[in-house]
Amino acid sequence: MPEELNILYRDDYLIAIDKPSGLLVHRSELDRHETRFAVQMLRDQIGQHVWAAHRIDRGTSGVLLFALNPEIASALGKQFEEGNVDKNYLAVVRGHPPGSGEIDHPLTRQRDKYEWKGERSSTEAQPALTRYKRLATVELPIAVDRYPSSRYALLEVEPLSGRRHQIRRHLKHIAHPIIGDATHGKGIHNRFFAGNFGCARMLLACTSLTISHPVQQTRLQIKAPVSGSFAATLAQLAWAEFV
Repeated sequence: MPEELNILYRDDYLIAIDKPSGLLVHRSELDRHETRFAVQMLRDQIGQHVWAAHRIDRGTSGVLLFALNPEIASALGKQFEEGNVDKNYLAVVRGHPPGSGEIDHPLTRQRDKYEWKGERSSTEAQPALTRYKRLATVELPIAVDRYPSSRYALLEVEPLSGRRHQIRRHLKHIAHPIIGDATHGKGIHNRFFAGNFGCARMLLACTSLTISHPVQQTRLQIKAPVSGSFAATLAQLAWAEFV
């Protein structure tokens, strides 16, 4: 029996799933040999076409929203473009950042080789703002890097703009990269979590997405639980209360 996706919300216009880490949203030239995509899997599962309202990184898990017709997809896309969508994430990072803060740092556009031709291919930096709050910290008596102990923190993160890989790039910018991020993180810490906690995934999850329902005109919040190796890692760090 084909693998089924966990459906978090469904009505006549929208459907949201809990996307597992490692699953692509849709086909990409960068992963042309991949055969599993959230769009195709969900379409096959529910027996009708779906349109992704946004996208989250392959390594990120959590709330992924789809429209059930092109008109709703267009309405949702406008909300994302205008910044009218509230997104909340959990992330495990290296080090102990301040208790809360905002990262106001422009980001250059990142694109796939086959994406965004013409005017949209500009590499000029765009405004980007991310807000975070520190939920918990830990200091392990293990010399993972050059220090005798190793510090990590659990953050609640809210991207206030929608740049590609924004959270990952912003947290790297303040020297607190996400654990498991192979591109923007640090390999020695990623390998430590894989070897000691059995967690080889990126520790970033979209736990909540709030939109204005395009038909009902009410605010709709969709939540996804932290699960799998992410939840198990939090438990091992005595952070189970945040699962």
